[in-house]
Amino acid sequence: MKRPRFFEGVVVALVASLVGSILFTALTPIFAGGGVLRLLIAGMSLGYLLYLLGSSHQRVGHLTVIIGWALLAGVTWLLEPPLMLYLLVHLLALWLVRSLYFYSSLLSSLADLGLTGLSLAASIWAFLHTGSLFLGIWCFFLVQALFVAIPDQLGAKPEAAGPDQTDDERFERAHRSAQAAARKLSSI
Repeated sequence: MKRPRFFEGVVVALVASLVGSILFTALTPIFAGGGVLRLLIAGMSLGYLLYLLGSSHQRVGHLTVIIGWALLAGVTWLLEPPLMLYLLVHLLALWLVRSLYFYSSLLSSLADLGLTGLSLAASIWAFLHTGSLFLGIWCFFLVQALFVAIPDQLGAKPEAAGPDQTDDERFERAHRSAQAAARKLSSI
């Protein structure tokens, strides 16, 4: 499966923004505001986690990741840390999953961590300046969609001829094969 594209991230941002703001509006009169926000953070984190796992080319460890996330979400729900710490725990869990499934270098993973921090800052800025939960969620996931621009191996040297061979080695191997084929033909 191919790596996700930016447009897919935009669609995820739109869906998450719509669902999050509608659920917040519908559930706030029923439950206390902080409880609804915690529920939305956990639910959107799970949804984004499933999106990441579904768009990853790796097929190993999905059940383990989901169980680990569920344990982490359950423990943080029971401990009831401050809302910002609760949000940071979920963000770090998502960053870790994305780092494990989409990157193979430390620099790429650190760049993604910076992107996660930037998305949180953009989200808080949008929410504080507009008062709109929809725009806060939209900005968060829209910046998160940029993770597709981070290369798999940031800082790695490009390989010119192949993983293990230079052009000269490949030529010599092809030359030997051609000579062997010519000898077989001439012996017939």
